[in-house]
Amino acid sequence: MVLRDVALVVVRGILAWIFIYYGAGKLFGAFNGPGIHQTSIFFSTVAHLHPGGLFAVLGGVTELGGGIVMILGLGTRLAGLALTGDMVMAMITVTWAHGINSQSLNPGYELNLALGALALVVVLLGPGRFSLDALLARGFAVRPRRSESEAVDFLDR
Repeated sequence: MVLRDVALVVVRGILAWIFIYYGAGKLFGAFNGPGIHQTSIFFSTVAHLHPGGLFAVLGGVTELGGGIVMILGLGTRLAGLALTGDMVMAMITVTWAHGINSQSLNPGYELNLALGALALVVVLLGPGRFSLDALLARGFAVRPRRSESEAVDFLDR
């Protein structure tokens, strides 16, 4: 069971780094990314998503926010579902036409497929024991009720 939890931490950490990298690049131009303006143009011309600005912000926030959520392990299943959807949209709108392993300058959909599948693993298995989700679940766990005699003793005090 511990091995599963460690594997989930590794998967969440890798997904977090990749999605934070791409999301921050889309939104802010971090890590030599295109920034919001260039991403908007790309989304409207190459991906044919209109309005490009809306989809650029939506994609960037999904990736950056999803990456942050993945590393924290808070709302992980919902974030994993959003990131899976993000990768499905990337395949449908941009990379599918180039095949799984494109020989041209345009990338194929292999990275989208791998990242979407890893995010789906987190959706199906959950974040694991080493996450804020698990910590909160332990904190809100139902505690055993006091017996009636303990309750009466408490009231008599």
